[in-house]
Amino acid sequence: MKIRLSLFAFLFAAWCGGVLAQGYPSKPVKIVVPYPAGGYFDVVGRIVGHALSESLGQPMVVENKVGANGIVGTEFTAKAPPDGYTIMVGGIGPHAINVSLYSKLPYDPVRDFLPIIFVADQPLIVVVNPKVDAHSLKNLIALARSRPGQFSYSSPGAGSTPHLAAVMLSSIEEIKLNHVPFKGSAPAVIAVMAGVTDLLFGTASDVLQQIKAGKLRALAVTATTRIPALPNLPTVAELGVPNYEATAWFAFFAPAGTPLDIVAKLNAEIGKVLDMPDVREKLSAQGTTQIIGGTPERLAGQVKSEIAKWAKIVKESGANVE
Repeated sequence: MKIRLSLFAFLFAAWCGGVLAQGYPSKPVKIVVPYPAGGYFDVVGRIVGHALSESLGQPMVVENKVGANGIVGTEFTAKAPPDGYTIMVGGIGPHAINVSLYSKLPYDPVRDFLPIIFVADQPLIVVVNPKVDAHSLKNLIALARSRPGQFSYSSPGAGSTPHLAAVMLSSIEEIKLNHVPFKGSAPAVIAVMAGVTDLLFGTASDVLQQIKAGKLRALAVTATTRIPALPNLPTVAELGVPNYEATAWFAFFAPAGTPLDIVAKLNAEIGKVLDMPDVREKLSAQGTTQIIGGTPERLAGQVKSEIAKWAKIVKESGANVE
């Protein structure tokens, strides 16, 4: 009798999920962005959300819930009703780095979320002030090794991807660079251009125009392959730093417990959006970004591997933001 009841419960749940997905969405869907308007997390939410509104026939309302290095918006989403009407744009910070950066994180990036779809992967570019006497990455590493602690790099903040990317290179090459954190990407970039700091591991979309204008000198890209925006710029790995990769990535997540049929529908619909030429062009930031897509399982694997990877780097960095 118990077996029959369990089977009935399973079939009833599956039937309910199918019914929910067929009628979903029947009202506006909230897309939480845990960072300020204007950044790439926000760009992803608004561009994809606008296209989804048209394909699903309901408004996709972007809400920027900002604070505590993405924690405020991410915690809000984790605790939202798991009905498909609150989803979020997450990524490397909220879903990979923060778990090692904070000892008392109010959410678990694996337990409290269901992955929907991997959206994009954006590399960093190692740039220096044009007055720095380094015209290649090898040259910069040699100078830093001969003058330990005399070169400084800016970042958008302790524990940010640019900060940890620099820590990773310093660890592999056994060099000492001085970290100067700022509050956000814009002041970090300005500091290098003004000569306040010597170098930066800058998100590609943040530094591309300054590179083209000659205000920054690009030395290498941190992805595993070169990027279309700067096809002649080699990767860090190409230049003799083995297994080096540091990219910012962006994805959609739903609260744990969201019906799987709804997650599957969102995955399929967002996947179609990511194949639209105009959406890809808007998201690619002039050829600096790789559009990914794929299954929820692919994103789940990304989250787990990135948590493990950055845990080691955070420990080496000594970053403490509490």
